Amino acid sequence: MGNSFPVNPPDYRNDTVLPLPPEVTADAWAVDAACSGNPGPMEYRCVDLKTGQQVFHYGPVHGTNNIGEFLAIVHALALMQRQGITGKTIYTDSYNAIIWVNKRKCKTTLERNAATEPLYQIIARAERWLATHRHNVPIVKWETRKWGEVPADFGRKG
Repeated sequence: MGNSFPVNPPDYRNDTVLPLPPEVTADAWAVDAACSGNPGPMEYRCVDLKTGQQVFHYGPVHGTNNIGEFLAIVHALALMQRQGITGKTIYTDSYNAIIWVNKRKCKTTLERNAATEPLYQIIARAERWLATHRHNVPIVKWETRKWGEVPADFGRKG
């Protein structure tokens, strides 16, 4: 676990129900992906840091962890825009996914075949969304070494 934060938020932290580090804003969503094997059954989700509630969950589908991290960010961006949500931050523990989103391209090396074609269709949709929409949502790297696991983590490591 390695997370030394209290189970409940400290008294000075009235903006969240989660035990968040002081430097993490609670007006944010955290995303994460999980994959059993690489490639393998992959899923991703998003958690609201204010409430601790799951915002969305997708999968499992045959894919990779990096693809899931990328799609989770794009899914969060699109949902925020569709619902008119502004002023939030997105946290992810995937540096690769941040780069891919900023470049508007999923740079996966996953083999394209019958098993992965449905996921490749979703990737194409996400890339089209990034190419046709602008956002000003900060996408921030979750510092796992300092802060413990991202709140959207599936808890399957180890």
